[in-house]
Amino acid sequence: MFRQRLHSLLQTLMLPFKRSIRTRLIITMVLLVIPPTIAVTLLATTNSRQAMEDQVIQTNLSNMKWTGIYLDQQFDQLNSLIYSALIHPDMSAYLSNYGNQSLSEQYSDQRNISNLITNMYYSAGNYMVGVDIYVDDRKKLFRYNSYEASVNSLTAAPEVFSQLVEQNKDFIVHTDEEDRSKFRMIRSINRFENRQKQGYISLDVRWSMMDQTLDLLNQGSNHPILLVDGSGELLYQSSGEQLSADIWRQVQQVQQAQQQQAQQSAGGPYYLAADGAYIFYYPSSALELTLIKVIPKSFVHQSSIQTMKYGLIVGIVSAVLSMLIAAFLGWQISKPIVQLAHSMRGLSFMRRQEQQPISSRIDEIGLLEVKLHNMQNRIQEHILNEYQMELDKKNAELRALQAQINPHFMQNTMQMIGSMIFSSSPEQSYQMIRSLSDMFRYVLREPDELATVETELKHVQNYLTIQEQRFGGRLKVNMDCDERFLQARLPKLTLQPIVENAFFHGLEPKQGDWQLHISTQFAADRDTLCMSIRDNGVGMNSRQLAQLRARLAFNEKVLWTSGKQIGLANIASRIHIQFGRRYGIEVNSSEQNGTEVMVKIPAADKGDVQ
Repeated sequence: MFRQRLHSLLQTLMLPFKRSIRTRLIITMVLLVIPPTIAVTLLATTNSRQAMEDQVIQTNLSNMKWTGIYLDQQFDQLNSLIYSALIHPDMSAYLSNYGNQSLSEQYSDQRNISNLITNMYYSAGNYMVGVDIYVDDRKKLFRYNSYEASVNSLTAAPEVFSQLVEQNKDFIVHTDEEDRSKFRMIRSINRFENRQKQGYISLDVRWSMMDQTLDLLNQGSNHPILLVDGSGELLYQSSGEQLSADIWRQVQQVQQAQQQQAQQSAGGPYYLAADGAYIFYYPSSALELTLIKVIPKSFVHQSSIQTMKYGLIVGIVSAVLSMLIAAFLGWQISKPIVQLAHSMRGLSFMRRQEQQPISSRIDEIGLLEVKLHNMQNRIQEHILNEYQMELDKKNAELRALQAQINPHFMQNTMQMIGSMIFSSSPEQSYQMIRSLSDMFRYVLREPDELATVETELKHVQNYLTIQEQRFGGRLKVNMDCDERFLQARLPKLTLQPIVENAFFHGLEPKQGDWQLHISTQFAADRDTLCMSIRDNGVGMNSRQLAQLRARLAFNEKVLWTSGKQIGLANIASRIHIQFGRRYGIEVNSSEQNGTEVMVKIPAADKGDVQ
């Protein structure tokens, strides 16, 4: 019982979808578009966040490497200063001559060491605070700084020297406890034969010497940058807030990780993803120092969260737009089907025939199947009829193409010849009749045959012979045609109708002498032949010229015209059909200044390119 009710409920809910293909199409398109859009958005957001973190890590690793290299170079400069003193002849003499010198010789050696330490101080630059040299055998401490220059005799070795001996170290770097803005770089003086420590050289240097280099790590940010010695003690912090105890404890653990990595591989830099921060570190190759930069994870996540936020906004907008577009497309796609289905419901006049079984669908498609199956035979019949009518129409258009030329030409020409018979001598009349006969012979050839420029010009010459006889000395004709172009081909009856229209529309309405100039030349591309027919007739105003150019631009649908408007549209149409849209007719004219018609055809025969 329950299953029957559930089945009935489902049937009721699905009934609207069964009856309407539009509803099914819209829901299907929405379901196809929304999940991929959401998945792509989430994937792009996740990848963007990961890419942002990777970019921050790789950028900081690269910056740490170059900053560490520059830092090593600065410490190497200080080391070089110490080494230059260690190998100085005065230093060697002072260390080796103890016990075998007179007082004057001892004084001379001390003066040499004082000069040496003075030179070290001034050659180190503005960041040098002071220089100490201690020689244990003589218990002498040489000191030079901005406050004093002294040579002191000590009763006991300084604590620094004792530290070097006890820890068996050759150098120590530590921050001055009294003034943390400077540090001491101490290197032992060792006996060459047995490496026994004889004293030390100490440089007091301001940490600000390193600030310009360390600032390379904090371009546009203010994260903590640290220098830590080999025991994990903080030597210097150039920027950023003081680290929390938890972060500092993890920073000290970097020393252990560094020692393990140093055993496995050389170089650096490295990074450690600690709790709450990324710790980047670079072990100095010059001294037992480690350069450390701490970037809170909140900083990295802040950039990625901003990217994720914009990504989610774009994703939501894309999902909404996709849903709207899917619904709109579904509506538009199904609209013709629904309209056709509605219109088909009123079609009851079709003949019933024996048909194949059709589907049992009850939606719009099912209705279309029923109606369209009944209409199939009659639609085929109508299609055949329409197709035959269209073929007949096209054939009639082609036949009319030639038919519109011949009657127009004959009417105008016979009118001129008729008037000349009564006013001229028999020889002149015979010449005109001969010209007319040649023109008829040319016109009555195969209508779709291409002609050469030479035959077209002869046809024009026959026409002009009649016109010159008709108008006497009033007409002046100039033909300037290059013999190289005479074998180029063009549709027959191209030039003569243009010349005829020049008389009818341009010259006859004009008072005074008439001039007609026909010439040929290459276009700029050398592949196109331009034939110019120019008159000095009444011309056209800008409105008439624009109308004519518009008719020429749309001449493909004007295969023929009636009356006197045979010429340009008809000729342009035939040239386009024969050679393509690249070729055709151009018209230039101004009122009372004549008209020029430019015919463009291929310089070489290209055949039918339609």
